[in-house]
Amino acid sequence: MMNYSKRLLFFCLVVSMPFTALFAQSDHYTLKDGRYALTLKGASHFAALPLKCMQVEFPYKTGITFGDSSSTGLPKDYHPAFYGCFDWHSSVHGHWMLIRLLKLFPDLPEAAEIRTKLAQNLSAENIRIEMKMFNDRNNKTFERTYGWAWLLQLQRELMTWDDPLGRKLRDNVAPLAQLLSDLYVQYLPKMSYPIRVGEHPNLAFGLKLAWDYAALAGDQKLTDIIRVTALRFYRNDVNGPLAWEPGGSDFLSPCLEEADLMSRILPDKEYQAWLVKFLPVVDDPRFTLLPGEVKDRTDGKLVHLDGLNLSRASALYTIAKHYPKNKANLLKLANTHLSTALPNVASGDYMGEHWLASFAVYALTLQ
Repeated sequence: MMNYSKRLLFFCLVVSMPFTALFAQSDHYTLKDGRYALTLKGASHFAALPLKCMQVEFPYKTGITFGDSSSTGLPKDYHPAFYGCFDWHSSVHGHWMLIRLLKLFPDLPEAAEIRTKLAQNLSAENIRIEMKMFNDRNNKTFERTYGWAWLLQLQRELMTWDDPLGRKLRDNVAPLAQLLSDLYVQYLPKMSYPIRVGEHPNLAFGLKLAWDYAALAGDQKLTDIIRVTALRFYRNDVNGPLAWEPGGSDFLSPCLEEADLMSRILPDKEYQAWLVKFLPVVDDPRFTLLPGEVKDRTDGKLVHLDGLNLSRASALYTIAKHYPKNKANLLKLANTHLSTALPNVASGDYMGEHWLASFAVYALTLQ
């Protein structure tokens, strides 16, 4: 047994360690090349959350406009693929997450259950029915652009999954992905101004996910319109008001999402010049950014701030990749945000658990 002075010294050393250093020892995550990365045990931990809700109909929050009584039945009747996990978009990115985990961790203990549920939900017939909502004249804005982007990201994941089930599901989902790509191409030229909020309609977030799909799919029309739109809205931005963030229910950082998107649009040299004009603080090695604070994880809006910490981490990782001058500090900020949020993803309350795991896995598995 340690004597008192040794115990006191040990306690002081532990307390003085950065929280991120302690967190890096978790068996769910590991520190690799300056970033947190997911482990098999962590993948299993997160997979349990969408598996628990992806085929549970209620509670459910609909986002549709009822033009008549034809869609006033059960959510499963008009959303047979994506009726679980509280709302349509959360169900979509829950499916995306499970596909990503299966690809990265083929020996996942939950693999058989995941495969069964994916095959049941993402059938060709279910996707055909899902498409009806997007063709309904009363629902032109349904899930625009947040849900659209996550569906395209799901299809991107299927396109890069070398597996018989993956290829079958890719073919099943392809018509819906093409429909949403077409809707993007129709919608973006009509926009007079960008949407710079910290919640679902944020345009930059939707465009970055859609870009990643379009670039892989060789969807030239979508790639072209995203590039034109991003340059039209963001190319001349300077002095982004990062100090005004976050809003009380933000789960996205408008400034960081814009910077994340533009790293895809501009060549690195141009991007770096643009970035220091848009966010001059990124050039300062003392630049800091406090994580969002959640005081009630049973409140569906307040818990958004856990998601903010996760999405900020993703954006900071990407920015650091393209701005090596201050890479160490940017990675440190990303890790601080992750270490704040990750212990709270499985909080025990449905308001966070039905969606946060997707944002955690996205941050932890960035290429």
